[in-house]
Amino acid sequence: MEAFTLAVAKGRTANQTIHLMKKIGIIFNNFTSSSRKLVFYNSDKTIRLLFVKAVDVPTYVERGAADVGIVGKDNVLESEADVYDILDLRIGQCTFAIAGKPGENLNKEKPITIATKYPTITHNYFSKKGKAIHIVKLNGSVELAPLIGLADAIVDIVETGNTLKENGLVVLEEVEPISTRLIINKASFAIKSTSIQPFIEKLRLGLEE
Repeated sequence: MEAFTLAVAKGRTANQTIHLMKKIGIIFNNFTSSSRKLVFYNSDKTIRLLFVKAVDVPTYVERGAADVGIVGKDNVLESEADVYDILDLRIGQCTFAIAGKPGENLNKEKPITIATKYPTITHNYFSKKGKAIHIVKLNGSVELAPLIGLADAIVDIVETGNTLKENGLVVLEEVEPISTRLIINKASFAIKSTSIQPFIEKLRLGLEE
């Protein structure tokens, strides 16, 4: 079997991915959750595993530094990477949502201001609705923006909704469901199909068990 390279987002996604790999018989013997290593090989050296920041996984795959990637759909959408989104791994299921103070009107005539870590996703969503907006790019604690008047609302990932509730915010509109995805470089999908296709099928079957 031809070897291929798999890029995986660090953190919780990595641990869940390793668990899924074990389930389908792919073992990375030297992996430990506390390791600082960034490159691992499975037992028969057919898969090289790279641990990278989640936001970088689509770039690695699009540019061919990795043949396959496992990363949240939020990062795929935000990067607009030209890759194949092949399989929903059903890890880290949550929702992209617009949130703000209760009663906030998203449909008022004048442009609204949205604070978000995801300007591309936000722009594309409101553009499709024909709604003019101003975007404030923040890297953290976006929930603060509506509270201090920096923005009318936010676009962010909502999992439990507890953070919103604790800050007096509510979901105003759901944008899109998000989960961890298997993405593939378009050239690799053709050139390395004899190794990548069986890998996809193993994952698909593992998810059904």
